[in-house]
Amino acid sequence: MRTTLKSGRSKSFADTAQDDVRVRVEQIVADIRTRGDEAVRTYSEQFDRWTPESFRLSPERVQEIIGTLDEQVIADIVFVQEQVRGFAKVQLASMADVEVETLPGVFLGQKHLPIQAVGAYVPGGKYPLTASAHMTIVTAKVAGVPRVVACTPPIRGEILAATVAAMHLAGADEIWILGGVQAVAAMAIGTETMGRVDLIAGPGNAYVAEAKRQLFGEVGIDLFAGPTEILIVADDEADPFTVAVDLLSQAEHGPESPAILITPSERVAREAIAHVDAILPGMPTADYAGPAWRDYGQVIVVDDLDEAYVVADEFASEHVQVLTAEPRLALEKMHHYGALFLGENTCVSYGDKVIGTNHVLPTLGAARYTGGLWVGKYLRTVTYQEVRNPETSGELGRVCGRAARVELFEGHARSGDVRAAQHLGDSYPWIDEAKARFVSPLAGAGQA
Repeated sequence: MRTTLKSGRSKSFADTAQDDVRVRVEQIVADIRTRGDEAVRTYSEQFDRWTPESFRLSPERVQEIIGTLDEQVIADIVFVQEQVRGFAKVQLASMADVEVETLPGVFLGQKHLPIQAVGAYVPGGKYPLTASAHMTIVTAKVAGVPRVVACTPPIRGEILAATVAAMHLAGADEIWILGGVQAVAAMAIGTETMGRVDLIAGPGNAYVAEAKRQLFGEVGIDLFAGPTEILIVADDEADPFTVAVDLLSQAEHGPESPAILITPSERVAREAIAHVDAILPGMPTADYAGPAWRDYGQVIVVDDLDEAYVVADEFASEHVQVLTAEPRLALEKMHHYGALFLGENTCVSYGDKVIGTNHVLPTLGAARYTGGLWVGKYLRTVTYQEVRNPETSGELGRVCGRAARVELFEGHARSGDVRAAQHLGDSYPWIDEAKARFVSPLAGAGQA
């Protein structure tokens, strides 16, 4: 039995497609298609008050900007990127190319080829997500992407040096101080000064997310993104204060970010709620975390941990934090989540900022059908086939002919017939008739 101590609203992908956002993005994308760089400059001035001579930073300018940073900032960026790079390399090593002989002389293979050009969007605004540079750029470079275009908006007319440093140290080939729909559209479509990319990755606000949605198909994207989510499964041994702090750590992402607690302990549930109420008034980001908790926070008490895992799976949350005596049980019990964070020593903020797994994860229930951004997202898994044995080719031709004619694909069937005739001596009336009607275009060539 479930008891809801605090209820909240739920969001879906339909909620994110606001008509005014959709229409405005359509207009901007259409304008950039028509006017290219001129339109990009117009919208950068309108939305960011930013119209430099060039949106792309030169190598010299990049080094100048990085030189303004404290050495500890650089050291921390390097440390975090080493964690992301190390895990991405392990993921890449798990993706071996394969080739197998399935029939005598029939070889089927699979290769993983890197996407050739990727756009990495690193948000600015109230929260300049420097860590997104690690997640999008480092992982792409480990995958072998030869060209990574990195875009980030200015913040109140200023360049955020830490983000530029993160982009550069991650391996970005081009760094552009350009944000919003204009950045996404420029990367997807291409302009006079920016070459188009094949895939765009990285989070952003509702306009950035909508631009990615509209341009998907013309360009690949990592995920359809919604507000950041956290769900905590806790037992009676969990510390309610820690639960409260961790819930609010993700609620501060935005006023629509769900923060959910599921527990069989009514004591933990009630004390966690009380701690949230005590923490929020003094929280510097209460303007976001407060509305998120008020409108989208939920606390659900269940009969036991087995039911807690079932309920958690129903939410299919982006981040699931497990604060129980045996947290690794969640690996067996749960199926729908973007990422698991196991035990009291692990928090979602580690995944966001420092630990090395990717923080670009599915939201709004998408964890039911997809995982998050990883090195494999930047690779195209392609296949090849070769039939070396003529007799096997003929046998396959016979089967192909029969199978294709069941589906009324006569052209397909005839490709098989040709091999069966060549290699097994089969006879087909259509081949004899076609050859009888054939007139060589070279007949009489060379005659006066």
